[in-house]
Parts: sequence; structure tokens; C-alpha cells
Amino acid sequence: MKKRTLPDALANECALLKALYVAKRKEMNLTQSDLADALGVSQAAVSHYLNGENPLNTRVAAIFAQKLGVPVQAFSPRLARQIEQSAAAANLGAGLSNDANIQYVGQPRLSFSYPFLSWVAAGSWAEANEPYPPGFSDRYELSDYEAKGAAFWLEVKGDSMTSLSGMSIPEGMLILVDTEEEARHGKLVVAKLTDSNEATFKKLVEDGGQRFLKPLNPAYPMMAINGNCKIIGVVVRALMKL
Repeated sequence: MKKRTLPDALANECALLKALYVAKRKEMNLTQSDLADALGVSQAAVSHYLNGENPLNTRVAAIFAQKLGVPVQAFSPRLARQIEQSAAAANLGAGLSNDANIQYVGQPRLSFSYPFLSWVAAGSWAEANEPYPPGFSDRYELSDYEAKGAAFWLEVKGDSMTSLSGMSIPEGMLILVDTEEEARHGKLVVAKLTDSNEATFKKLVEDGGQRFLKPLNPAYPMMAINGNCKIIGVVVRALMKL
């Protein structure tokens, strides 16, 4: 798989952050493992941020800045402005709450933009566009979810995740996939066969030490994971476009 590339502005933020990390890691006695613990992600994810493979977000930038002892402005004026705007809204709310005639209704919810990349089959393994290609698309969708790593939208094809009761993800819905969210029992995941360009969307279940991909539609069988596939990411949001 080819290495992903970020837009220049986002890649430059990562490059500045990496330069700061290299310059200050000895002084701060800081390792990538320390950063991973602080961020709650894998060490590989930290490397992806520093090497410009994953874009920075406000949470990640704030934690990096705190650990390095620098302002976010030093590597990302863009994210520094977003953090300042959020803080200003929170301070405004604190001030208004003291006025009996005016009540603050909460900090505005931030929106995050993620690329729409492809489609994924909710059924048997199906040939699909690479669900995690290099670069970004010309289409983006917003979400209130702040991803832990690189994230993207996919469109669901097929009906194996359509259920008559409980959770149902019918054909045509968009799903947001976070590549750094932990894939554990009960999570909805996108998986890809290791020896081909075939992908599927299923629920991950564990039973007796064995992992399975389970459809929400009972008419479809479960699929055992026997080292023949890779979990691309966890589905964290679903969106129906009207």
C-alpha cells in the first residue's frame, strides 16, 4: 500500500511538530511511547502524526504542546485559533450564567471534516475501491466526532447490515471509519482481505478466543477471522443522506 500524503498545509504542521519533538525530546526526557500514553493511542499512531501521515486535531495538538512545553501556535496557528475560539465560547458561557435573565446553553459543538473515499460491501467479500488510499478525495462530510487517527466516510452497499430490529445500517448509509479506534468485541468494523482488494463491513464478535465478522442481518452467515483479513478501522458514526 502506498504511503498517504496530506495536503501541504496539514503536512507542514506535522513537520513543524516533528522538528520540535526532535529538538526537545532529550530536554523533556520524552519518548514516542510517553506521547502514546498521553494521547491514548498506539506508538505507531504517534509516528503517523510526526511523519505527516495523519492530520493533527485540536485534542492531539493540545496534548503534544503540553508534553513538549510549547504553545500550539508554535506548530499550528490553525488549531491554536480553534482552541482559542472554543475557550472564548466557554468563558462567555461562564459569564452569562451569572445573569439571572440570560442563560448560556452550552459550548458550540465543533464539527470535523472527513473525506469520502469509497464504498464498502455489507454482504460477502466484494471487490471495492481501496478503502484507505493515499491522498484525499474531492468530497468531504462533517461530523461531531473527533477522530483518534485518520478517518474517512464510506457508503454501504448491500443488505447484510440491515436488521428488522435493533441496530440497522441499510444500504446507502454513510459510515465514518476511524483507523485508530480500538477494534474490540461488539464494535462495527471494516475489514479487508490481506491478499486481495476485497472488503466488507460487519460487527466484530469474539467467542471462545475466536474472532468472527457477524452481519446484523440474520439471513447472512458469520465469517471466521483466520488471519486472512485486516481490520481497517472501527465505524464510529453512521449518516443517512436524504
